[in-house]
Amino acid sequence: MINDLRDWISAVERLGDLKRVEGAHWDGEIGAIVDLYQRQMGLPALLFDRVPGYPEGYRILANSMTSVKRIALSFGLDPAGTALDVVRFWRRYEKEKKKIAPRIVAGGPVLENVQRDGELDLWKFPVPKWHELDGGRFIGTGCLVIMQDPDSEWINAGVYRVQAHDRDLASVMISRGKHGDIIMQKYFERGRTCPVVVTVGQDPLLYMVGGMEVPYGTTEYDVAGGLRGHPLDLVRGDVTGLPFPNDAEIVLEGEIRPGDVVDEGPFGEWTGYYASGVRRQPVIRVKRVYHRDDPIILGAVPAPPPCDDTYYRGFLRVASVWDQLEGAGIPGVKGVWAHEAGGGRFMLTVAIQQLYPGHAKQVGLVASQVHAAAYANRYTIVVDEDIDPTDINQVIWALSTRVDPQEDVDIIKRCWSTALDPMSYPRGENVFNSRMIIDACRPWERLKDFPAVARASEAMVRRVREKWPELFRFQ
Repeated sequence: MINDLRDWISAVERLGDLKRVEGAHWDGEIGAIVDLYQRQMGLPALLFDRVPGYPEGYRILANSMTSVKRIALSFGLDPAGTALDVVRFWRRYEKEKKKIAPRIVAGGPVLENVQRDGELDLWKFPVPKWHELDGGRFIGTGCLVIMQDPDSEWINAGVYRVQAHDRDLASVMISRGKHGDIIMQKYFERGRTCPVVVTVGQDPLLYMVGGMEVPYGTTEYDVAGGLRGHPLDLVRGDVTGLPFPNDAEIVLEGEIRPGDVVDEGPFGEWTGYYASGVRRQPVIRVKRVYHRDDPIILGAVPAPPPCDDTYYRGFLRVASVWDQLEGAGIPGVKGVWAHEAGGGRFMLTVAIQQLYPGHAKQVGLVASQVHAAAYANRYTIVVDEDIDPTDINQVIWALSTRVDPQEDVDIIKRCWSTALDPMSYPRGENVFNSRMIIDACRPWERLKDFPAVARASEAMVRRVREKWPELFRFQ
């Protein structure tokens, strides 16, 4: 059973899917190695140790979520399964929505070391400068940023980037409209400081759940407990009282004050660019640092997609989009895919069985705006059920042969976006994007007489496979 990051590392190593690296420097070298590994999905996870200037055992894990087997393992599934097995699993979870509330315990490994007041020192850890043009060292990439809604019991744990600036000073960048931003603004509107906790290393399952569009008001801890089948053990921070995993690796606890900002970035992001530049972002005044002996930073290194920060999201997002489409009353959905090259966000394809005039357009419009797909979406493509939405060649074929640009393309303006998108507008605090809805289905009025596809029938395929089985052993 996997309960924390160390269990996960041991399980991955038993699979032969972990590579240990010693001597790589935090200033660019670790990031460059990860970058090269991420250019091909499926390569091993990387565990860096003996980072120059830091004690042996102060480690960094990266390239964790770039293989189907490791994503499956994180959910407790068979690592030999397929991508569609992960999608089906998440769809089942979305329907069951099983949640198990965490329990508060008295202690845990994360309390082995506690820094207070004058002892605070974020530079005690080998915080990486992931990309050569980054504006500093980012301690939080595969992290959780934990806040509590001031109006309720709701605890939110989201994945937002955290830059280290000084021994007791960090910053957090949260796109507008994200749950963390909504909660933080509530405190600011009342002139109150916002309590915050950042976990810098934890079970990758929590990282994945924190990076998904879990519904507003739902606590990620409850979701993770439902996925595990038992409650998470949490401890409360000395300063904020916020709960965090008792087996986390490193935890920062502090506060964000209204109007307290610092220059943050630039940072190479999941869109593949340093798009957000240097911007004023909220400061985290660190009051406590908790960490295990020999702590491990969990890094999720953004780069041109697919990468460690985007690959897993495609599997989970499509299941959520599929369920939200059906929840909106949309019939006939046969498949959904968020293409890896689009970072799991920019390009969404939905396959349908056309059931009535206007069905394809309805699917495209709704799919582009359901919560699981709305953030930073750019292209929503609707295809017929004979097109495999996971096969980009088939999707492009449908785009090339079933689309009349004059009739089948619509543009929607002023949609939810992020400054990380280099094409968002205007380039200020509040940004939008435009998105394209493409009906790449055969025209409804021509379904009966549209040219037949020039491909062997299923009956003929079965016949030749049975007659010459030795010809098809490569499949």
